[in-house]
Amino acid sequence: MSKPHWRPAHISDLPAMSAIAARIHPDLPERPEVLAEKMRLYPDGCCVLAADDAIAGYGLSHPWKRQQIPPLDRLLERLPGDADCLYVHDVAVLSDFRGGVARDYVATIEKLARASGIAALALVSVYATRPLWESFGFQPVTADAELRSKLASYGEGAIYMLRDLAAAPRADI
Repeated sequence: MSKPHWRPAHISDLPAMSAIAARIHPDLPERPEVLAEKMRLYPDGCCVLAADDAIAGYGLSHPWKRQQIPPLDRLLERLPGDADCLYVHDVAVLSDFRGGVARDYVATIEKLARASGIAALALVSVYATRPLWESFGFQPVTADAELRSKLASYGEGAIYMLRDLAAAPRADI
């Protein structure tokens, strides 16, 4: 068995990605067409964790605006032309394959953001994953009323987090 590795996601990976999403995020369902749209709009930010012939996880990221979060299970239609962050929409990995792979995905998208001239990564931490994201250099952001109302759809305890790449050391150093 070879070591799991991240590779670009393909539309043929969608059934496996949807199955993983349904397992890991039963309370935050998203239709396959929503995942497919992210792959179409920003393929460079969409990867799967390949474990031999199986898909053991996926990561979806795309350019977005700080302090704004895309609604769950809704089509984006287009990416903002004035994006100032790379938004980590989801990183989902089956439990048997966890242990360093999320860090590898974050390092990959950090390089992508830097190469694109984007100076921050953003995400919404769910399921008490704040310590994990903090270990990758993300910091919680105090949410204003508008952001708090959007966070509510992500479940109780959802936290908006940001990683300023200008202030943070490179992950690959």
